[in-house]
Amino acid sequence: MSFSLPDVTFVVTKSGHSSLFERNFAASPVIKGVAADRIIVQEGFSSAAIAYNDAIDRAKTDLIVFAHQDVYFPDDWLANLEHSLQLLKLSDPDWGVLGCAGANNRGLFAAHLYSVGLGMVGAPFERPVPIDTLDEFVLILRKSSGLRFDPTLPHFHFYGTDICMSARKDNRKCYVISAFSVHNTSYGTLSPEFFRCYWHIKARWAEYLPIQTTCIRISRWNTDFITHHLKQTCFSLLGREIRPLPRLHDPRAVLGHLADGQKNSERLTLATEPWKT
Repeated sequence: MSFSLPDVTFVVTKSGHSSLFERNFAASPVIKGVAADRIIVQEGFSSAAIAYNDAIDRAKTDLIVFAHQDVYFPDDWLANLEHSLQLLKLSDPDWGVLGCAGANNRGLFAAHLYSVGLGMVGAPFERPVPIDTLDEFVLILRKSSGLRFDPTLPHFHFYGTDICMSARKDNRKCYVISAFSVHNTSYGTLSPEFFRCYWHIKARWAEYLPIQTTCIRISRWNTDFITHHLKQTCFSLLGREIRPLPRLHDPRAVLGHLADGQKNSERLTLATEPWKT
């Protein structure tokens, strides 16, 4: 299948230490040939939803890629995206949202990425995998779809779940695509803002419960919520601090490891083993 690279707008929310942005997204080989008006860096917004809706209005392309500032995109990422777009053009041209990691309520987790603390997650797979919700580190949609992020969703959590549920309500499917990247993140204690967003999503999409995400299951009886909260409380009472692992100083090291044999291996079906974030 021959094709040209897609014309996309990259949208990144930037906050905190500028080195995160500079060492990861800004250093990504895939953006080296991208025009300046195809990159929107959002700062100073109170929530991801508001920042992303503003970017949708400003984007000059139909295809928009939303990413965390700590994501490193290899030079073949756009080619892998286009491969999936061509397949979807034949199987589901009216798709809703795409991403690079996701989950469904039947216990399927699909992804192919490297994430600090988790290591290599999944393996290459050929066709886009239909999924219920997508992880927020990379989200892809078309401006022409009319999909928007919920502006009443506070902070910077669960907006991937929300946009996927909006697509579902609009009878559009969401998919995980095989487009490897490095999520140079650092996992730690879940914040109060995370749990506030949990309750917001539960109330907004109550008719669709339970909703499985890559990090927690949103359910009527809040089983995962209670488990996470009790664990954090116990650690606090025992005086044990959950310290996030340090991020990679240079995410290119991961690509070097892949080049030693993994990246060029035979394409597999998909990863079906659950992981926890």
